[in-house]
Amino acid sequence: MTAKLAKNIGICAPSRAITRDLAEQVRAFAAQNFADVTLHFHEQCFAAHGHFAGSDAERAAAFVAMANDPALDAVWFARGGYGAARMTDAVIHGLGPAASAKSYMGYSDGGNMLGALYGAGIGQVCHGPMVSDISRSGGEAAIARALGWLSRADRSVLEPDLSTVTPQVALNLMTLGMMSGWEHCPDLTGHIVLIEEVGEHLYAIDRMMFHMMNNFAGVKADDQHIAGVRLGRVSAVPPNDIDFAMTAEEIISFWCARHNIPYLGRADIGHDVDNKIVPFGQLSLS
Repeated sequence: MTAKLAKNIGICAPSRAITRDLAEQVRAFAAQNFADVTLHFHEQCFAAHGHFAGSDAERAAAFVAMANDPALDAVWFARGGYGAARMTDAVIHGLGPAASAKSYMGYSDGGNMLGALYGAGIGQVCHGPMVSDISRSGGEAAIARALGWLSRADRSVLEPDLSTVTPQVALNLMTLGMMSGWEHCPDLTGHIVLIEEVGEHLYAIDRMMFHMMNNFAGVKADDQHIAGVRLGRVSAVPPNDIDFAMTAEEIISFWCARHNIPYLGRADIGHDVDNKIVPFGQLSLS
């Protein structure tokens, strides 16, 4: 389903909270640069429950309320961190018909929710900047990119080398690995998978690729079999006490070669202001 252009955008926080000041920054930017768009921040965005933006039940209820609201055209994730997986089951089982007419955008930990929505065939799911990216240096560009896609379907903000033939998804590597075996993990058979990572040691990236390829490369007859891998940016890599002796790209190439999965080069995604939009599924030519 192709979602309509989003003029009323709901914002909730499946993972961590944002501040009211940050929300006002984004609201002001949208008012100045996207005057036909109205942002609706759920009060849950500002809630606190330990690490999370409210309890699991509160976060799920906020997401379901916005997704099921026919007056809203899209649901935009406020921030990543951790927490989306803890309430995804309640969300998926709580969604009604209005949820399928919406776009959903986020990345990082939000990939758990994006993957579950995509697997269930609900709405138009896309990897892209979140509200919290306004806090990065030059973050206005990321917000403009997100709103440009959601409200105008501006194709200039898309990752530049997306396939128009093969379906694709974009996910954080850790998030993707943890989804394997989960009932809400989407079937990625025949998909090009774009991955990115932040704040992980190179040995941990190697370990995650071992896990990913043993779940998504058709190792067993009933396994999913992806069509290829593209690597986004791997940033803020902590130093190791012994040099790992492989770069992130060499690690991904190694595991792709071992499992006969094409490594298709770099992708313009990552935990930064240059993070581009990747709609899940097959990209329409129109």
